[in-house]
Amino acid sequence: MVRVATIPVIVAYASFVLSYAYSNPAVNRSPDQQPKTESKEKADPKDKTVSLMGCVDEQDGKWVLVNDQTMAIIATLAADGFPTEGFAKFMGHKVNVRGTTSSAGSSSTFKVREIKSISDTCAAR
Repeated sequence: MVRVATIPVIVAYASFVLSYAYSNPAVNRSPDQQPKTESKEKADPKDKTVSLMGCVDEQDGKWVLVNDQTMAIIATLAADGFPTEGFAKFMGHKVNVRGTTSSAGSSSTFKVREIKSISDTCAAR
């Protein structure tokens, strides 16, 4: 009599274990499937494209964007997708630059992907 009662319990337990194993994604993953991870581009907020406005100037051999009123440095510029010499034609112009910020050590550089002239002159008013 004891045998007859234990068989349904064993069958129910086996059914539960098998259904859990098939529904669990960690157990049901094939060897060539990798777990999904968030890409670095989405996880890293510093890679967002932003716009800055100011005047292009050259200081200490580096291209910089300065405030047109105070002439204070807003960002050190680096060309991204075009030659660095491309900044020369915007020297003294008020511009709008689009790009990303990157940090290297204690300094921060703005990687310019697009630059548009707003005005041919840049003078404090």
